[in-house]
Amino acid sequence: MIEAEWWDYDTPEELAQAVAGDVQFVIESALDARGDAVVAFPGGTTPLASLELLKAAKLKWKDVTIVPTDDRLVAVDSKLSNVRMLAERFLPLGGRVLPLTGGDLGVAEAGRAADARLQAIHWPLDLVWLGMGEDGHTASIFSGPDLEAALTAPHRAIGVTPDPMPKDAPVARVTLTKSAILSARAMLISIKGDEKRAALERALEDGAGSRLPIGRLLADATQAIDIHWCP
Repeated sequence: MIEAEWWDYDTPEELAQAVAGDVQFVIESALDARGDAVVAFPGGTTPLASLELLKAAKLKWKDVTIVPTDDRLVAVDSKLSNVRMLAERFLPLGGRVLPLTGGDLGVAEAGRAADARLQAIHWPLDLVWLGMGEDGHTASIFSGPDLEAALTAPHRAIGVTPDPMPKDAPVARVTLTKSAILSARAMLISIKGDEKRAALERALEDGAGSRLPIGRLLADATQAIDIHWCP
């Protein structure tokens, strides 16, 4: 049984404030406990308002390492790059932003390189913050030929090629795997819209039998999951 708690908000602003507050709490707790924190942040548009609020948080960012939950196989200065989006916000604050991609590599090679990079940071992650697409993908765990590998690989990251390709970003990806995500000490999901809520509710109910990647991913979660939603 997936243990998930829904937090509902009337406006995107309320959602952004709540998510930023939760993320800040996890980071502060890790800093107090160990002196450092390692977190994974999502791409997409929903997290942007929360990320802007986190920029203003009085945290010891120099002791915080941020990795993308996934990234596109594009140049780091591309508008499609998740690490660019994170680096622009947190590098000036002293945070460490670890790219998953880099160099002109094929999909499989990029996945292996990302997995090697992740060996160098504290593990498990203190927090994985996820979003969800309308098709039920999360991070870059998509339906298609690479779904089973992303769900079963023992590695921390893997290269994937969505099929069909997303229209807004038709490129191959690197993603954290199911095992990497579920090893995190805490997990948070933020989504907007009635359709996404209905899809996620079905995925949680169906669990391992879900047709959606996020349902398959969360079926084996042992930690409580906070889901933040607004219309």
